[in-house]
This record gives sequence, structure tokens and C-alpha cells, in this order.
Amino acid sequence: MEINLPDVVAEVREQFDRYEKALTSNDVAVLDELFWDSPHTLRYGAGENLYGYEEIQAFRTARPSQGLDREVLKTVITTYGRDFATCNREFRREGVAGTGRQSQTWVRTPQGWRVVAAHVSQLK
Repeated sequence: MEINLPDVVAEVREQFDRYEKALTSNDVAVLDELFWDSPHTLRYGAGENLYGYEEIQAFRTARPSQGLDREVLKTVITTYGRDFATCNREFRREGVAGTGRQSQTWVRTPQGWRVVAAHVSQLK
């Protein structure tokens, strides 16, 4: 298996950057697009466990749209072959104690790169 093929890393980074921009600007349409539309998709958040695309989509629609800016501290993207990747990020939000952590598993689908599993947590 080839790790971190430059062209694949660039593809994943482009989508991960789109995700970050959509997250901080509350662009729900792009966030929905970038999650795999499947009952197998999951997202563990700071205060919720979401199973399936529909639960994730409902969460995105209902979440507050203020206070989403964050300072990115570190990003690690690793690709495995041409169709699988992990993206991990450490971040800090103003007024929130501790460092946040975000992990995503991405898979190339016929529609493009999609998040199939995600986890967000906050260190105190």
C-alpha cells in the first residue's frame, strides 16, 4: 500500500479545507455534501452520538450558527492507497477551555471524497 501519494493527499486536503470553511461559516449544504449519505455513516460529537446520514444532517440543521470560528493548531492528513484517508485536527475556540480534537475518516466514493466517520472532542 502506498502512503501519502502527493496527488491523493492534495485531493483530500482540498476537501478537508472545504469542510473547514463550511464548518466555520455554517454552510450546511457543503457539510451535508461532504458526509457520505448512508445509514453507516457516524459522527461522535462533544455532546451527541449520531448514527446515519439523516441524524447528522438533522444535527447540522439545528446547531447554533454563532461562535464557530476556531484557531487551527495542527493538522495531520494521511492517505492509504488512492481511496482511503484520515484527517485529524487540533484546534482552539475563543472562550473555550482546552484544545479541541477532530478526527475524520474519508473514503473515495463514486460522488467523490466523503466523510464516513467523524469524532469531535474537547480536552479540559
